[in-house]
Parts: sequence; C-alpha cells; structure tokens
Amino acid sequence: MNLPWSHLLSRQLRRALIGLFVLLLQAVPMQGQSEINLTGAIDTRVHSSPDSATRSIDADDLARIARDKSMRGLVLKDHFEPTATLAYMVRKQVPGIEVFGGIVLNRSVGGINLEAVKRMTMVKGGFGRVVWLPTTDSESFVRKLHLPGAASPVPVSNGGHLLPSVLELIEFIAQHHQIVLETGHISADEALLVVHEAHQRGVKHIVVTGAMDMVVDMTVPQMQQAAREGAFIEFAYSNAFGLEQQHTMREFAEAIRKVGPKSCILATNFGSDNLFPLHPQALLDFMQALHKEGISVDDIDMMAKSNPALLFDLPPYPPTAPA
Repeated sequence: MNLPWSHLLSRQLRRALIGLFVLLLQAVPMQGQSEINLTGAIDTRVHSSPDSATRSIDADDLARIARDKSMRGLVLKDHFEPTATLAYMVRKQVPGIEVFGGIVLNRSVGGINLEAVKRMTMVKGGFGRVVWLPTTDSESFVRKLHLPGAASPVPVSNGGHLLPSVLELIEFIAQHHQIVLETGHISADEALLVVHEAHQRGVKHIVVTGAMDMVVDMTVPQMQQAAREGAFIEFAYSNAFGLEQQHTMREFAEAIRKVGPKSCILATNFGSDNLFPLHPQALLDFMQALHKEGISVDDIDMMAKSNPALLFDLPPYPPTAPA
C-alpha cells in the first residue's frame, strides 16, 4: 500500500510527539515522590564483602554506587570482625563519600572486650566510630531464634544490672565523644539499661539498633523512653522487607510518629546475598514507602540525612548557605 509522503510525515510526527511526551513524563517525578532522593543520605548499617558471611557486593563497589547516587555516607558493619581498616581503605579507593566502620562485640572479638574497642578507635584515619553490643551472640538472639547447640552467648547483664565490663565500656565511650554506642541485638529491657547508663555517664551518641527487630522487640513506650534519654531509634528496612519481614511499613510509620522523627534514623541492614536491591536503591525504596504512609519529606530527610550526620559530627544537612 502506497501512502502519500504527507501522510507518512504526519504519522512520524505523531510518533515523535508521543515519544517526546513519554520522555517528559519520565523526566518529571510522580507527585508525592518528587522531593524524595538520596542526596545527602547516610545508610548507618550496611553489610558488604569481604566478610566471612556471603554478601551481595564488595564494600568499595557499594561505595562507588552510593557516591554516584549522591549519598553522603555508609557505615560498614561486620558481625565478626572490626571494619575500621576496611573503612580507611574504601575511602582511599572511593573518594567523595564518608565511610565509617566499627566493631561488634561478639565472641569473635572476645565479647565485651574494651581492649579491642580501644584498638579499633586507634586505626589510622579515625574512621572506626561505632561500637555495637553483641548481635548474633547476644543472649536475646540465641534465645529468640532457638539456636540449639549454639556456643555460649555474650551476656551484658545479670539480674537486671549491667555487668561491670559493660559499665567500664560505657565509661570509656563517655570519655571519647566521637564514638557511637549501639545496643546491638540485646533485649529491649537490656537496651533500656544501656541507654540509661550511657545517658547518665554522658555518652554523646547512642542508638537503639533495630528497635522493632524481633530479637529486640521494643514497644513504642520503650522507644519513647529511650528517646527521652537521648537515644536515636533505628528503623531497619530489612525488618519490613522480603524474607525477613517482621513488620509492615504502616507499623513503622505509626511508631515513627509516636516516637518523633527527631529521635529516629533509617538504615537498610542490607547486604545478604539473597537480599536485593542493593543498599542505595533499598534506602530510596524505604524512604518512598514511608512517604506513601504519610511521613513528610522533611521528616524523612531528617531521619535519613540530618540525624545520621549528627551521629558522626558531620556538618548539618542541608548545608547552610554562607552568610
């Protein structure tokens, strides 16, 4: 069938206009998500390789992706060995992004081992900034996950009182204001003991790790109590996602409203080899999901950007314009 040139041109023009319209739609974010972005965000709990557990991505590759997505920083966590050295090397390989490490006080580092903490803080660069109390070796973790035959867990309390070794650790952290004390996977009651003692002794940076994780299982009133004593309450996307889902996003949003975004931080806790997308996209998805539940853009930015910056003594977000 032979069509006149005018008809062919008209059809091509219509196609071009439709294509242009589609491109314009893609360029304009959907209403309600237009301001949700990763610029300035810090993921305060990420797992990556190298690790003795299988992980989804190497730390340096993750840092490149995060930097290219305009994220501000990452906090590298390993349940079994310190990550201060890894943070230093990743910063050398991937300039332009803040990368911090820490130590988890599980059996592999000697449990509540103050000497290991001191050495971690002395690693070149000073990027070893986080101390997590026991996670996979906590009494609460072993008890709630019913791990028969597990090696002896690492206790932090006895009879409702923190152990002397934990008190000594808290005192050291109180004297070194750059260190962030995280409660790990100890029980809610133990976390409140730690938060109270840390607050009394003047610890500057305190975080209740994964407050709604089944191992911790804090109630909203307990979160509110911890927040009143200066702790940030961490909400981890992994607890509301995929195979590890324990809560709905609506439950997260309701808890955030009751605690107050000023006392909350967001993290992914991603990195398992079966947990996708990768961390930056996961954090963005988390932010957007909370926004769909009615959390404002400003409050989301506070939890993903401003509050994490406070934890690591970084200049505030958003940056203030010079006078």
